[in-house]
Amino acid sequence: MRNLPLASLRAFEAASRHESFVKAAAELNLTPAGISQHVRAVENWLDVPLFVRHTRGVTLTAAGREFGAAVMHALMHIEAAAGQLKLEAHSRPISIACIPSMAIRWLIPQLPRFRTAYPDIRINIVYALDAKTPEAASADLLICHGVRPSAGAIELLNGETRPTCSADFLARHGPFETPGDLLRSDLLHDETTDAWVRWFAAVGISTTRRAGPIFADFNLMVGSVISGQGIALCPTALVASEIAEGSLKVLFDTPSDTGKAYWLIEAKGLSREARTLRDWLLAAGHDSSRCQTSLELGGL
Repeated sequence: MRNLPLASLRAFEAASRHESFVKAAAELNLTPAGISQHVRAVENWLDVPLFVRHTRGVTLTAAGREFGAAVMHALMHIEAAAGQLKLEAHSRPISIACIPSMAIRWLIPQLPRFRTAYPDIRINIVYALDAKTPEAASADLLICHGVRPSAGAIELLNGETRPTCSADFLARHGPFETPGDLLRSDLLHDETTDAWVRWFAAVGISTTRRAGPIFADFNLMVGSVISGQGIALCPTALVASEIAEGSLKVLFDTPSDTGKAYWLIEAKGLSREARTLRDWLLAAGHDSSRCQTSLELGGL
């Protein structure tokens, strides 16, 4: 409605609720004269008297009582809606875009500890797909893999890969005493055979060996490794728990993909909750890296 005296309605509502300008003034930290002016503005706008003034105070008219109840309910609805909006804004889930292998092998296993530490912060995990920035993935944080994607990217985990197989496979087909011994075994590939070609080149072996199974997704390949179907170049950081417990074995310490890592990128203008998650993830990544270093020093 045009020219509605919104600033005066709050004063009128308090005056009608208390049926007193003095008590309304005390509640709103105004003077009784100020409350009177606001009430008069509402009456002038409505062209209807809302109070009867007398020497001992004021009394609501029938119209004032009815209108006061309507304004009170309207303000209660506004306050409730505002409170809900603030609550939703404060508790908006933090969105992380992540490649599937990293999500399944590292991120998701970390989250129970985060939820224990910060039970009020909710998290959504979405696929990163080909997104290069959090904004492109409509996320607060992005975890991606490869060479450093931008100056603001922070290394979360090392991306080096090493020849890895299950303890059962090693017992059945080993020992593998030299890198050349791998050529007689079942080699598994992630998307292409290029990774193995680069690794053999790094140890001085040129090979045109027939390719073994090629998997379109790392999770499929590592599942095959764990089930004892062959040897694969696995990111040591993503299988560190299996290495620590002995179910997987790293056969040679020579790494491939030495220039790659898992990177954390943050969107602009992170909320306090998103910054909390960012810092927690970086600390968790640091702890994982220390564990990986311990494994390497202990002899992979």
